[in-house]
Amino acid sequence: MNIQQELTFRKLSFQTRRHFLRTCTSGMGAIALGSLLNSCTSQAATPAPSEGEDRRRGRHFPARAKRIIYLHMAGSPSQLELFDYKPTLAKYDGKDCPGDLLEGKKFAFIQGTPKMLGPQASFSQHGQSGAWVSERLPHFSQVVDEVCFLKAMYTDQFNHAPAQLLLQTSSPRLGRPSMGAWVTYGLGSENENLPGFVVLVSGGKTPSAGKSAWGSGFLPTVYQGVQCRSEGEPVLFLSDPDHVNRDLRRASIQAINQINRMQYDTFQDPEILTRIAQYEMAFNMQMSVPEVMDINKEPEHIHRLYGSEPGKASFANNCLLARRLVEQGVRFVQLFHWGWDSHGNGELESLHHGFVRKCKEVDQAMTALLKDLKQRGLLEDTLVVWGGEFGRTPMWENRGGRMAPYKGRDHHNEAFTMWLAGGGIKGGMTHGETDDIGYYGINGRTHVHDLQATLLHCLGIDHEKLTYHYQGRDFRLTDVHGRVVKEVLA
Repeated sequence: MNIQQELTFRKLSFQTRRHFLRTCTSGMGAIALGSLLNSCTSQAATPAPSEGEDRRRGRHFPARAKRIIYLHMAGSPSQLELFDYKPTLAKYDGKDCPGDLLEGKKFAFIQGTPKMLGPQASFSQHGQSGAWVSERLPHFSQVVDEVCFLKAMYTDQFNHAPAQLLLQTSSPRLGRPSMGAWVTYGLGSENENLPGFVVLVSGGKTPSAGKSAWGSGFLPTVYQGVQCRSEGEPVLFLSDPDHVNRDLRRASIQAINQINRMQYDTFQDPEILTRIAQYEMAFNMQMSVPEVMDINKEPEHIHRLYGSEPGKASFANNCLLARRLVEQGVRFVQLFHWGWDSHGNGELESLHHGFVRKCKEVDQAMTALLKDLKQRGLLEDTLVVWGGEFGRTPMWENRGGRMAPYKGRDHHNEAFTMWLAGGGIKGGMTHGETDDIGYYGINGRTHVHDLQATLLHCLGIDHEKLTYHYQGRDFRLTDVHGRVVKEVLA
């Protein structure tokens, strides 16, 4: 039986009653329920964008930013030791937490009545804006006039994985497309030889939400983030096996994709088109990725600026790679740096030990990234985002009624700080304010959905118009929420 005969046989098998009853993924009961609810869809696979959806893609208005570099500090750094200076909190240090701060609240670990914990770092003002920055970030204090602080961020989640998913995908549950996937779905890539969405991970582990934080969800998988590395092979399994040359690889891909196209003509499954595109992209990446990921080509003064060391896995190397990637037209570069969970249960989670080390790991490199982008004329149309998935409490964490052995803070969803810089954002300003102890946002509160809407706006995308039809309704990154924070726009 030849290939065409095999495909014809498989197509006919999909039309038989026995096959339908045996392999229907939803089951007859679910189909009946779906018809009653008027919500079932006849497409088992991810649907291709309709003509109407294609019209909703692309830019809806002129954009100030062409691309995004998102620096996610997985585990959530304490805003009270970095940017949100609260001298009043020092007056309550060591005192019992007032009951009204605990009543009706949910915490990840706090039980009973914890002690208040004053700031564990000294602060000073910097730049023409007079922004307060702690001693933990001496390099970053030099560039505060480039950034906009969002001091009253808040979220609905207080555990790592759900909060990371909510921030990156707009849902605390698995299955939604990530922000980078939405952006590349809407705008595509500027370089056909590189992915539109690249992910770089440092800190020793992936974020608690795993690779779903950069997945494509129900969007075609061609839009998911491609994880690259600064140590070893840039992309695992990208190299050809021994004795396979470039011509042989090209011929094999052409043969595979010929079969894929025949299968698509038979079944019209859009994921087959994604498979074809990914084979073609992988072939192109074999030449382009090693070139762009080779930071050995950078001059010594750039390595000194970033603190980068070729051949190692580090946040500094990833920041330098981020600049190289956006130079080559990558639309969305996401850096995840793990290890910011500062509960105080051990030295690595202490605000005076592990937290300090984490600050040192990112301070010079993230500052260098802003400086380097600016000197190359890239900062004006590159939007840089920095922050964690939530904040930390003004209380010293206790578990089971006992204070943590080291000074640390529990998860806090009511208030945290993020900063933005570059494309379309006002520099040297602060938006939002928390109360005297940093517990609640009292003005300029910004939900994570508002942040998502604002980032899309900077790219020229109306967050209410970029949609994808799935399971009977239109979905968008911000779902049914979100507003653009116009106060921070340049």
